[in-house]
Amino acid sequence: MQFKKSHGAGNDFILLTNPDRYDGINWPLMAQKLCNRQFGIGADGLVISAQVTDGRLRVTCYNADGSEATMCGNALRCAAADAADTFGLSEMTLEMAGVEHEAVVTSTNVRVTAEVGKVEMRVLQAGWDGRIIWFDSAHTGTEHVVGFVPEVDSIEAECFGRSVCHHEKLAPVGTNVNFVQALGNQVLRLRTYERGVEAETLSCGSGAVAAAVIAVERGLVSGSKPITVQNRAGTPLVVSPHSGRPGKSFWVSGPVTKVYEGVLA
Repeated sequence: MQFKKSHGAGNDFILLTNPDRYDGINWPLMAQKLCNRQFGIGADGLVISAQVTDGRLRVTCYNADGSEATMCGNALRCAAADAADTFGLSEMTLEMAGVEHEAVVTSTNVRVTAEVGKVEMRVLQAGWDGRIIWFDSAHTGTEHVVGFVPEVDSIEAECFGRSVCHHEKLAPVGTNVNFVQALGNQVLRLRTYERGVEAETLSCGSGAVAAAVIAVERGLVSGSKPITVQNRAGTPLVVSPHSGRPGKSFWVSGPVTKVYEGVLA
């Protein structure tokens, strides 16, 4: 079984192409085994791409715990980069969980679209170590809550994020949790606790879009211009409005790096 290991701004994935070659595999269990950082390859998720037609792929992303993601921006960006490498595509359509996403690959950048659904302000108030934060929600293909803080690096993102992710008000689905600091001049700083990974990740594509959408709602940035979203990886993502679907779709873009490839015995 041939695989590649790639990361999109630090959000890392194991990539497999055309899974029909491998019969009888329990993919959720395989994701748990391969993504284990102590006993497997180690990754935030397992991404499986199947070519449907020229320029169109069906992409499935399993989180490290084996659950299936309905949307993962960095997984889509890694899948697009892999499709460019494998099939020679520079523009393509990626379908994930029944939703179509556009993707464009250049030598230095990969961008994909994210669809924005329901947005609600002040859905949850939560506290940790004396801090009380109001969280807003934005559905960017998957569930996200966003809380703005004065200094994002002072937040215990993993512990606080876990408590919010599994808060009784959000049961039984839970949510991804984003802590955001507005730096001015169309720049945000983001830390994300990812449901399914059950840990803080170095970067989150759909979280970057959620943070940008809520920042626009709060009047902290302009929604008509690109928004730079800094992350723990030190490799910012850029969220930009989609000219064809303003307010409904956004581009999320940044680099993708292939770490290595190999064969699973």
